[in-house]
Amino acid sequence: MVEADRIASSVIAGIHGRRRVGRGDTFWQFRQYQPGDSAQSIDWRQTAKSRFAYVRETEWEAAQSVWIWCDGSPSMRFRSDPQWPDKRHRAAVLALALAILLIRGGEQISLLGSGFAPDNGRGALERFTGHLVRALEEDHSLPPVEPLPRHARLAIVGDMLSPLADIEERVREFASMGVEGHLLQVIDPAELSLPFDGRVRFEGLEDEGAVVIGRVGGIRGEYAAEMRRHRDGLGALARSVGWTCAAHVTEQPPQTALLALHAALAPPEA
Repeated sequence: MVEADRIASSVIAGIHGRRRVGRGDTFWQFRQYQPGDSAQSIDWRQTAKSRFAYVRETEWEAAQSVWIWCDGSPSMRFRSDPQWPDKRHRAAVLALALAILLIRGGEQISLLGSGFAPDNGRGALERFTGHLVRALEEDHSLPPVEPLPRHARLAIVGDMLSPLADIEERVREFASMGVEGHLLQVIDPAELSLPFDGRVRFEGLEDEGAVVIGRVGGIRGEYAAEMRRHRDGLGALARSVGWTCAAHVTEQPPQTALLALHAALAPPEA
């Protein structure tokens, strides 16, 4: 919680552009009257100070609901170097930091699969955190399917290393409900480059068994190409349903990924 709060606080300055015009009581700005504007929207006091007519705009205040899901499967416990966090830790911190940002922005949050309705405030954050801790002990590499309201927003955070066909099936189930989503792939540097040499024994973290490769360097190119195809497939899948997709490598600062994730989940302009 402390780490997530620190990361969230460090990116708050970068999300001021999220404000938008809409229904609400909070004054935002005056702008010059344009054809099509309602006459009732003209602020006559401000207009009297100029030779132009001005419209008074308020800030959109309707709370949005965002569901977040974080992969806690055994493969997320991998890290190739002690100086970097394992994938599960980084994903959990990003999910919690996102929840903090959304709550501070007046949005309502829930953890997918938790059963509690989206809510705002300190109590909602505490419930989210408790459910997140328990969810990270479950062996699920894909989010559970549950009915969500049309135009709900969903953030899926995980290593996205399940077969692409399985990920596609799950994503399309949510998209068919009218859910707007974002995929964030959290991955270890070694999973991108396979930086091993010589004879190496690889052990699966999810009951895949073990395999010994005599010369890892000899398959590095083929491995990189396969990883590229998988990641390109994730991006193409997201685009095909109107979602967004991004990647975060655990050796990188989490702030950049958090800012991009928050921006991707911002509601459309009113």
